[in-house]
Amino acid sequence: MQTYTAKNGVNVYIREAVREDAQNMIDFYNVVGGESDFLSFGSNEFNKSLADYQEFVSATKAAQSSIILLAFINDHLAGIASITSGQKARNKHNGTLGIVVAQAYTGMGIGRYLLQMLIQWARENGITKKINLIVSEPNTRAISLYRELGFQQEGILKHDAYINGVYIDAIAMGLWLGYEQQV
Repeated sequence: MQTYTAKNGVNVYIREAVREDAQNMIDFYNVVGGESDFLSFGSNEFNKSLADYQEFVSATKAAQSSIILLAFINDHLAGIASITSGQKARNKHNGTLGIVVAQAYTGMGIGRYLLQMLIQWARENGITKKINLIVSEPNTRAISLYRELGFQQEGILKHDAYINGVYIDAIAMGLWLGYEQQV
């Protein structure tokens, strides 16, 4: 899809996920789950079968209002970012954002770049009018980035996660893409 030069001068290759990426993505999620307390799963808790996840990636690629982007550095998966939408007429205009960058590659601007790509894609796909996300309240760097890019807080999910003996709240945020609202 395209190449991005990170803050440290490293080239990052970004492309859309395909079915053949499923095992690499599962492995990635199982590693990064242990690197951060900000995800909804921990180390080796991304329990999807290869067949199910291949089907998910294929279905996402086929949907006009859903996309998964992969960021690679030297053939190593560095990040995954997605917008997934339901396909029912009443809610397919809503996309749910998911994004994770491996700890070794944080601070390079990869997350910001992926997020900007997804927002641009959503503006251009002709269907997505709103992007929703849930972010762990202690993840202040992500919250700051989302706010910089126009996301607004829409609610708080009390005690949304239980990590290391502590209940953690989550923040629901949304970005309206500026289309004329129908009443």
